[in-house]
Amino acid sequence: MVLSVTEFLGRLHPALVHLPIGILLIGLLFQWFYQRGTYAVSLSVIKIIFLAGTACAWISCITGYILSSSGDYESGLVNWHMWMGIAVALTASLIFRKIILQKTDSWYKALSIGLLILIMVTGHLGGSLTHGADYISSAFKSDSGTAYKIHPPIIHVEEARVYADVIQPLFQKDCYNCHGSGRQKGKLRMDDSSSIMKGGKDGSILIPFKAPESELMKRIILPTDDEHHMPKGKPSLKESQIALINWWISTGADFHKKVKEFEQPTRIRGYLLALENSSNHADSMVPPSPVEEADRKTINALKEKGVEVIPVAQNSHYLMADFINSVSIHDKDLALLVPLRKQLIWLKLGNTKIGDSSTIYIGQCTELTQLQLERTGISNTGLASLQSLHKLQSLNLVGTSVTAQGVLSLKTLKQLKHLYLYQTGVGDKDWTMLAVNFPKTQIDSGGYTVSFIAADTVVVKAGK
Repeated sequence: MVLSVTEFLGRLHPALVHLPIGILLIGLLFQWFYQRGTYAVSLSVIKIIFLAGTACAWISCITGYILSSSGDYESGLVNWHMWMGIAVALTASLIFRKIILQKTDSWYKALSIGLLILIMVTGHLGGSLTHGADYISSAFKSDSGTAYKIHPPIIHVEEARVYADVIQPLFQKDCYNCHGSGRQKGKLRMDDSSSIMKGGKDGSILIPFKAPESELMKRIILPTDDEHHMPKGKPSLKESQIALINWWISTGADFHKKVKEFEQPTRIRGYLLALENSSNHADSMVPPSPVEEADRKTINALKEKGVEVIPVAQNSHYLMADFINSVSIHDKDLALLVPLRKQLIWLKLGNTKIGDSSTIYIGQCTELTQLQLERTGISNTGLASLQSLHKLQSLNLVGTSVTAQGVLSLKTLKQLKHLYLYQTGVGDKDWTMLAVNFPKTQIDSGGYTVSFIAADTVVVKAGK
């Protein structure tokens, strides 16, 4: 599409706006030198500098106003930036007039100080429009995203909300700078569901159940050198991210339902589980040494019982077994895990009906680094069989009947980094004792307040 003359002039604003900033700052510096007599700076030179800076400031105001009429930016922030820009141009004009009249009085000095402040404020507002309102403050946050909500880690992906926990974090990271609260390029806003469905100036960006026909999908799969590629000026989304967005749209682009409420093709299931694993520090839970391929008959036997058995990474024989879809699993069925004890490093048994007798088999899988037993029938008796898991780094016991005394039997597991214990039989007075006995473990207490001694290194985190 050919740009109109006004659109072209408006798009010149980002290039022109730096000219008055630089020129006027040089003028203020030379003026300071002139008044102090430090350097032999001619008043005529200062006059020329302020003439050029003032002219560029007014041109920037005009092109900025034209650009603001496109509707790509949040009106409140744009108005502040516009009026501060006009104030810069007016103040520069008054200083230039003072120089012409050679009246370097107290008003001249006051205007110079005011101009410096206005340039800083206007520049900051312009940066906020381009990069987001929290562009500077976000550098001091642990999360490098914007000032939108920080998404909690996905502990159990089946219970995660598809949009809020899986899709929205992708939009927040790559889309909100141009299509968030501070800026709406193409009149498109993507930081709330109603705005996403409304679309932008070119219409809807997604059609529920029709991902290939949705403009959102068309844009994100374009080559990076295409002018319509999204996200603009950034690398393409990863294959897994594109697949998840495609899956979300294809299943209806729902903003409220959970992962477990939708059909999950094998590839999508793998990507979802990878999100859960990355939330639990999965990278450090994969042994560096290779292992031989697992017995295929054993894997097939588990799959026949509804168990998901997949590699933890590409070109790796290490495995994860997830029993989320295995509704009729019994303790004795876990004997099938034993032939996989060399390859099995992640085991997810949460929300199953297993009990303490199953831990006899779990305890033989000594390569395990991640074990999820949340909301099962495991008690203190079963924990005793887990003492052989010396490579275990993450253990989820949420919603079980275990107590502090049972948990203490696991203090020999020196590599245990993450221990989830909320909604268990651990009492209010037990947390400090556990902190002392597990000094290198992050214990998720579910919101209890714990007073630590100075030597404690454990972190007690609030649960979801």
